[in-house]
Amino acid sequence: MPLHNRYEAGKLLAARLVAYAGTPGLLVLALPRGGVPVAFEVARALSAPLDVFLVRKLGVPGHEELALGAIASGGIRVLNADVLQMLDIPNDIIEAVTLREQHELARRERIYRDDRPALDARDRTIILVDDGLATGASMRAAIIALRERHPRRIVVAVPVAAAQTLDELRAEADDIVCLDTPDPFYGVGWWYEDFSQITDAEAHDLLTQTGSARLGKRHR
Repeated sequence: MPLHNRYEAGKLLAARLVAYAGTPGLLVLALPRGGVPVAFEVARALSAPLDVFLVRKLGVPGHEELALGAIASGGIRVLNADVLQMLDIPNDIIEAVTLREQHELARRERIYRDDRPALDARDRTIILVDDGLATGASMRAAIIALRERHPRRIVVAVPVAAAQTLDELRAEADDIVCLDTPDPFYGVGWWYEDFSQITDAEAHDLLTQTGSARLGKRHR
């Protein structure tokens, strides 16, 4: 059955992550914007600090829902070789899309955190949350970027995902928690009754409610 909305998905996902409650240095990171409401419920249930980890999908021009890759904080870019080969996308188009999304990533960094620095990931157990996985390009970029910050453990947590994508990520994450892998998958939005877009203001408000900056300082 479809999930009602991202908040319900987060509550159900939190129940599957209860084993991580009380883990020293636990940190929940949301992939905005859709992952923020899901992660908000997970962080609240596990009494963990919440922050965002900025990743931007690189959409195919004219078919933006199809990811040719993704970028993440720290200058990381991951390209989807299958899509690039299938569509024979020129390099100048890839670079133009990348530059545009880099500007948007920087803008959101400023908006979501009110210019606060990102919480330190070193030696922490990270639960990396999104509202679902289709190609997995954004999540893969996030994992690669996070590895450079030397966390103790990376746990990918999503309500719904394509089974093949989840299998491909198992080699990159330390643990994966997913509520369902429907087949055929169709797309993430197919499995939500309410999949309306999350605004920057809503994401900001949820992050502010968690008091992430205060909790992060307590850890350090």
